[in-house]
Amino acid sequence: MLVLPGGFSYGDALGAGVRQALDLRVFFHDELREFIEAGKPVLGICNGFQTLVKAGFLPGSTDNGARHNDEPQSMEQRQVTLTQNSRGRFECRWIHLAVEHGAKASCLAHLEGPVFCPVAHGEGNFQVSSDEALKRLEKEGLVAFRYVDEHGLPARGRYPINPNGSVADIAGICNRAGNVIGLMPHPEDHIDPIQSPLGGRKGLGLSVFQAMMGLAFA
Repeated sequence: MLVLPGGFSYGDALGAGVRQALDLRVFFHDELREFIEAGKPVLGICNGFQTLVKAGFLPGSTDNGARHNDEPQSMEQRQVTLTQNSRGRFECRWIHLAVEHGAKASCLAHLEGPVFCPVAHGEGNFQVSSDEALKRLEKEGLVAFRYVDEHGLPARGRYPINPNGSVADIAGICNRAGNVIGLMPHPEDHIDPIQSPLGGRKGLGLSVFQAMMGLAFA
């Protein structure tokens, strides 16, 4: 299993994840593509998500098989991005995260209830190039996570339930094979109940990693 963690790679000097994405494309393109094509799990969190998107590994090919489905898109082909938060400021707060039913990331299907974990980003606003691009993501099951309220109900763009203005409340996506997953929130910051500001054992982010490890050993 490969995890690209959160952080601010290269200080986000060229934009969030851009310089690290260039590294993936230039120095590790073949190795990462082979890893993905072998069905091995890849998880990108926050800056790692930004990197996978900007390197073109998420969501992957959009040409319905003209190339291999996991061949990364070029900058010209890429139709999704992560940009500045809608309120123009860094957001650091706890949110609720729900798995999208019917997502290609079937390893996540058994997660129960919203995951409760923080976000910490300035460029987490997930956007698409067109309405058609959004419809394609939805139709093909590439939306993996959405922002929801504490009861699991849709955020419908409401701030701060949707903390960054992401279109359709999208918090994470996956590739067509379902083994590459990226999300903006930080499930690793709620592995143990002691990390929760509210106490209790509900909504542990640990469940995301357990699901991914299940895929790794499938």
